[in-house]
Amino acid sequence: MKKPESDDPERARGDAPSREEINSVLNATHGDAFSVLGIHDIGGSHVARCFLPGAETVEAFDLDGKPLGKLKCLDEAGFFAGPVDIPGFVPIRYHATRGGAEWTVTDPYSFWPVLGPMDDYYVREGSHLRLFDKLGAHQMTHQGVKGFHFAVWAPNARRVSVVGAFNGWDGRRHMMRFRRDSGVWEIFAPDVEPGQPYKFEIIGADGNLMPLKADPFARRSELRPQTASLTAADLEQEWDDEAHREHWASVDRRREPISIYEVHAGSWQRHDDGSFLSWDELADRLIPYCADMGFTHIEFLPVSEYPYDPSWGYQTTGLYAPTARFGEPEGFARFINGCHKVGIGVILDWVPAHFPTDEHGLRQFDGTSLYEHADPRQGFHPDWNTAIYNFGRTEVASFLLNNALYWGEKFHVDGLRVDAVASMLYLDYSRKHGEWVPNEYGGNENLGAVRFIQETNKAVYGNHPEMMTIAEESTAWPKVSQPVHEGGLGFGFKWNMGFMHDTLSYLAREPIYRKHHHQEITFGLLYAFAENYVLPLSHDEVVHGKGSLIAKMAGDDWQKFANLRAYYAFMWGYPGKKLLFMGQEFAQWSEWSEARGLDWNLLDYPTHEGMRRLVRDLNFTYRSKKALHARDCEPEGFEWAIVDDHDNSVFAWQRKAPGEKPIIVICNFTPVPREDYHVPLPKAGVWREILNTDAEIYGGSGKGNGGRVRAEVHGHGGISATLLLPPLATIMLEPED
Repeated sequence: MKKPESDDPERARGDAPSREEINSVLNATHGDAFSVLGIHDIGGSHVARCFLPGAETVEAFDLDGKPLGKLKCLDEAGFFAGPVDIPGFVPIRYHATRGGAEWTVTDPYSFWPVLGPMDDYYVREGSHLRLFDKLGAHQMTHQGVKGFHFAVWAPNARRVSVVGAFNGWDGRRHMMRFRRDSGVWEIFAPDVEPGQPYKFEIIGADGNLMPLKADPFARRSELRPQTASLTAADLEQEWDDEAHREHWASVDRRREPISIYEVHAGSWQRHDDGSFLSWDELADRLIPYCADMGFTHIEFLPVSEYPYDPSWGYQTTGLYAPTARFGEPEGFARFINGCHKVGIGVILDWVPAHFPTDEHGLRQFDGTSLYEHADPRQGFHPDWNTAIYNFGRTEVASFLLNNALYWGEKFHVDGLRVDAVASMLYLDYSRKHGEWVPNEYGGNENLGAVRFIQETNKAVYGNHPEMMTIAEESTAWPKVSQPVHEGGLGFGFKWNMGFMHDTLSYLAREPIYRKHHHQEITFGLLYAFAENYVLPLSHDEVVHGKGSLIAKMAGDDWQKFANLRAYYAFMWGYPGKKLLFMGQEFAQWSEWSEARGLDWNLLDYPTHEGMRRLVRDLNFTYRSKKALHARDCEPEGFEWAIVDDHDNSVFAWQRKAPGEKPIIVICNFTPVPREDYHVPLPKAGVWREILNTDAEIYGGSGKGNGGRVRAEVHGHGGISATLLLPPLATIMLEPED
């Protein structure tokens, strides 16, 4: 029988290792503990060596309890060795005593490797698409023994141990086996149970002991302020979402209604004592709420483990672990399954652009700049005081790409909204001249990041066609949401930051001045179909002193509410998918804070309840009328009807789709009712007023057109209807026939 990998017969002559080797084990400085400890073939006989701190006597047994021989103490610290009667390299257990105490230990150094040469090959190549099943901590039965297999990439480390509650946080107990071909360290730790805290103890490239590191692939973490990873069994979830996933895998999302409710899970609602809701409690409240409100998707601010609450999750230290703030990972899986059963998708805010410099995280992981660039001009982010991933390193790109696939496979998420894409694409992002390093062609494009983004999008859509990716990208980088094979970045959608900026600027102006800024509404249609856009009214607009959306609106309180109602209907009638941050659907006055729940008591007031009712009706109108969504990303779905009425600040346009009734959207952004206002329409006959933001049920003044208008042909051949345009309002018309 072959001996285990890493055993070196040249270093294992005689029963006992050298004094130097014993000392290196006792001091936890040996870089290849498997060559000293465990089972060794010495001249055709087998010798067992172990380190059991505190033991006075040690006897070896096989897994069935058969005695194999008593071992001799070579060092009072607990180093033992001696011949054992076994046929080959098989797992063994030790029975140790000290005074009246006795205990049994299964020898981790008597097990074969778990990883194989093909794992090494694919890890090194960066093409492993199931890295999350190989690295990290995984419960398994190995050679007949239950335990956890630990594996971590640390190619420049001199020694790596897994330490935790199961070994007294003693780095001498589970020193790992180094796989030189891949730079991965691994060990099978027998008898370890789920729920045990652990970290990696690393002697860095310079020979110094590093701060204890959390597992980059940990699937569960301790609740902050604790920072250890937790051993976790494989996720157990009976999924009931086949129909949901099949639907999204089979459709063109550009032609489907997508209305996203952006949520910070820690502050949507809280318990009366200020504590977080669990995932199951969120499921009981948030899922019915979103279903009733007509949203198609929930998008969570980052839920990967993060240490600091005010970071909102954007400074993540555990990309593979749902944060412990809301319970165990199974709770998150149940939440997603519950969403899918009622047809709601779940999108995760995903942060591959940078990572925090907390000492237990990825920074200087093995004593070198492993995950980040060594040069601060490339590896340090000046805006956020964070480290930037080295996207050009195959193992780093693979770590991130695998994380995208992990959320799709293990948790069935419906999409990833990728944060801060612009900061990834540009080497000079937020940097002055001389503070950045040009690419190989002298340009400012981060070519490694471009390749990483393209490969990740290809992998996501190739392996999980039910998923979508959305870029938060704020520049004019071309083809962000075009396929990679056409030279694009491969995202499904891109946030339309220009729409958000221009329209909010317009609505913040007093109506009397809006006629001078008419282009802030019309300009966006010049590029509205250059990408597949999501229109975001996101958390970024209601933090850092910006106030809430209702507070941004011009005028007195009545006008603020009217402006916001008109704005929402304007947006739901505008081409592009929709996104609204929580609390804005009922016009929360105060700026959002992650430290408390939303002001749900405002729904006791008719104006706030009216706003909520309007958003609900907008969602269901948008979803039920194909003209409003089936050509959201294509120019044939939009046509201006009134584009140049600066003086009255009136806009009108037609939304259309093949074979569907057109919808006319008309906005009056002044507080003056416009009587006898002529609006051109595409066909004669009766048109129903299917939505009016000035309706009394929404908190408006109740002005309108009695529910119907008639379009007539005029002598010059044109077709139009004479309407009353309510003040600061948007109305939608649909032909009755």
